[in-house]
Amino acid sequence: MKFVDYVTITVRSGNGGAGAVAFRREKYVPRGGPDGGDGGDGGSVILEADKQLYTLLDLRYNRHHFAKNGTSGSGSNKKGPDGPDIVIRVPVGTTATDRQTGKKLAELYEDGQRITIARGGCGGKGNAFFKSATNQTPRHAQEGTTGEEYEVVLELKLLADVGLVGLPNAGKSTLVSVISAAKPRIADYPFTTLEPSLGVVYVGDYQSFVIADIPGIIEGAHEGKGLGTRFLRHIERNAVLLFVIPADDPDPRGTYAVLRNELAMFDEDLVDKPHVVTVTKMDLLPPDERAPMLGRIRKALSEPTVVGISAVAQIGLDELKARLWEEIQSIAATSDY
Repeated sequence: MKFVDYVTITVRSGNGGAGAVAFRREKYVPRGGPDGGDGGDGGSVILEADKQLYTLLDLRYNRHHFAKNGTSGSGSNKKGPDGPDIVIRVPVGTTATDRQTGKKLAELYEDGQRITIARGGCGGKGNAFFKSATNQTPRHAQEGTTGEEYEVVLELKLLADVGLVGLPNAGKSTLVSVISAAKPRIADYPFTTLEPSLGVVYVGDYQSFVIADIPGIIEGAHEGKGLGTRFLRHIERNAVLLFVIPADDPDPRGTYAVLRNELAMFDEDLVDKPHVVTVTKMDLLPPDERAPMLGRIRKALSEPTVVGISAVAQIGLDELKARLWEEIQSIAATSDY
C-alpha cells in the first residue's frame, strides 16, 4: 500500500432542520394549542484515530465529506430526525488544519480519539416552544442554523520511539531491516528510501520500541531540496533521534553538523531532543582500526558515546539497541511520553 502523509479534503456539516408551525387538530377541539416540533440537528464531521491505519491514501481519492441536514419538525410535537454524523478514520499521529486560516482543528495521538472538526447546525425550535401566558398561539418557529464548511489539510506525522537521521545511503534502511521486521527498499544509491517505514525492535524477551526509517536528509532540506520538508516533519514525533554516519564518510564532523543544522533550521526544538550517534558499515574497516576510529569521531563530534555497528556483519547491534532502550526509558521516567 502506498504511503501518503499529506492530503487536502473538504468537509461540510449539515444544516439544522427548521422548527414546525402546527396546531392540534382533534375532534371536538377546534382551537388546539401549538404543537410544532423542533427541527433535527445537522450531522457533524468527526475525525477518529485508528491504530490499524498508517496512511492517508484513501482520503486522496475521497476528498469531499458532506454530512446530511437535519429534518424539519412536524406536528404533534415531533422533533425532526438528526442528520447522521460522518466519521473519517485517520492514522494515529494525524493533525488537521484549516487551509484558509492556518488554524489547527485537531491533533489525534491516541487510538480511538475523536475530534469534531465541523459541527452540525442546531435544529430550530417549533412554535410549541414559544407558547407563553401572553401568546397562546404563536405562529412562528425558528429556522435551523447553518453548518460549517472547511478545506482541511491533513498531515500524518509518524509516531515512533526512535527516528533515524542521516544522509542518503548512510545505511539506515539496512539497519532497520536487520534489527526489526520492517523491510524497507535497500540499494547502493542515494534516496533509495522514498517513504518512511516503521519497525518494531525487541530488546530482550518482553521489551520493545518502534523505530522509523526516514528518507535521507541533504544540505538545504529545510528549503525543500532533495525530499525537503516532506519528511522532516516526521522527526518531530520521535522521542529519540539516532544520527547515522557511515564509517567511510570522509568528513563525519561536517556530516554531523549538516544534519543538526537542517533540523535546527526546520524546528529549533529538534536539536534539543535526546539523541544517540552511531557509525555504520564498521565491517569496512580492519578490526584493529575500529576502536581508534570511533575514538576520533567521539572527539570530533564532542559526543561521549558513539556506537559502532555493522548491520551486515552483525557488529554492535545489541549494544546499540540497549543504548536506545536506555535513552527511551530515561525519557519515560522524566516526562509524560
